[in-house]
Amino acid sequence: MGGEEEEAIARSLLLREKLCEIDKCNAETSENSSPLTFMLLFGTFIIVSGAYINGNAGSGTSPAEFVILNELGLSLAAYSFFGSVLTIGGIVGAASCGKIADLVGRRGAIWVSNALCIGGWVAIALSKSAWSLDLGRLLMGIGIGILAYVLPAYIAEITPKNFMGAFVSLIMLMTGCGISVTYIIGSVCDWRILALLGTIPCRIQLLGAFFISESPRWLAKVGREKELEVAFKLLRGKNADVSHEAAEITDYTQNFNQTSEDGIKELFQRKYALAIIVGVGLMAVLQFGGLNGYSYYLSSILESAGFPSSVGSVAASIVQIVMNICSLFLIDKFGRRPLLLVSTSGCCLGSLVTGLSFLLQGYHLGKEITPILALAGILVFIGSVSIGLGGIPWIMVAEIFPVNVKGSAGSLVNLFSWSGTWIVAYTFNYLFEWSSAGNCLSSACLEVL
Repeated sequence: MGGEEEEAIARSLLLREKLCEIDKCNAETSENSSPLTFMLLFGTFIIVSGAYINGNAGSGTSPAEFVILNELGLSLAAYSFFGSVLTIGGIVGAASCGKIADLVGRRGAIWVSNALCIGGWVAIALSKSAWSLDLGRLLMGIGIGILAYVLPAYIAEITPKNFMGAFVSLIMLMTGCGISVTYIIGSVCDWRILALLGTIPCRIQLLGAFFISESPRWLAKVGREKELEVAFKLLRGKNADVSHEAAEITDYTQNFNQTSEDGIKELFQRKYALAIIVGVGLMAVLQFGGLNGYSYYLSSILESAGFPSSVGSVAASIVQIVMNICSLFLIDKFGRRPLLLVSTSGCCLGSLVTGLSFLLQGYHLGKEITPILALAGILVFIGSVSIGLGGIPWIMVAEIFPVNVKGSAGSLVNLFSWSGTWIVAYTFNYLFEWSSAGNCLSSACLEVL
């Protein structure tokens, strides 16, 4: 047993040292630095617009909840299923995203996902009953489940190392913008119009994908070496020396082909146990900490607290955008772990304050301050998520696993994340109706753990 304990401690220290090296490396300029080019910036803009689609789809149920319940006569159970069926589609998309992206390429996967999202939004906009709402939400879930894999993969495969941190952080920013803009627009327009407006970013990305280069890594994987060089020239500039990057891609592809056949078997070896625990643990905090409960049902939380949902949604949107912008500058300066600790601490505080406001409300105490207290807790929670917890877990998961199990580990973590999202999205309304204070306080307890 002593030897096993020493081995476990050694693995823990190695992982800790690796995370420290990651934090330091992100603050330094990589030796493989490249200048910014128009095609690189344009391609990045088109890709990260998919993160806006994800945020838009996830938060679409919040501002429309009361209107849809009244207009279509849905029960609480029916609306909870409508909100959570997005995550069922996400599980399907997460299970198939790797195969789709490998079969038709990164751009092809983007076209498939956007077609599904557009079909989903249109189905919702034309809905007359619950089944069409659920069908539309399911299609959107499959679409964003594919996007959740393709976005960071494509960014990592086209971006020079010296811009990697900032470009990955753009995914967090655009997701927050999608959520925030949906809250704002949903507070002033009909839910059917909101659904039709949701197709606009999907159409922008779908059309824009025709004008960006395919992922060099995918081109190398399918043996299209000539197109690989052309793609690199477009991304790095005509006069850039792309031989070093092309050689790295070729070596990576060869190594991947040698290890991919037994990647799932290797994933469950003892030496990867700590990394799996870290990855799954981060997703547990992210999902079961209440993020999607706030995102999907923010309006009902605010109304239950006695605060106008339209005003609260706009305030939450502003805080989210500001904190996401701050995260762009803080993530490389301070590193992943410090920012993650600050973020989870803030989420814990926000959940405690929100839970306290509902607890006081239940005992009919402080009627004048409980709505303000609830709003303050919600804003602290959303701001804290935006500065770190909303995106850092995905970045760390991509960094702590070696190449030979990265695909298997990513699929496992992605599946766990979507499953957790479904549990939270489906049960939140029931738990909130049963005990609003207990629901918020339990989220705070999980974040402390």
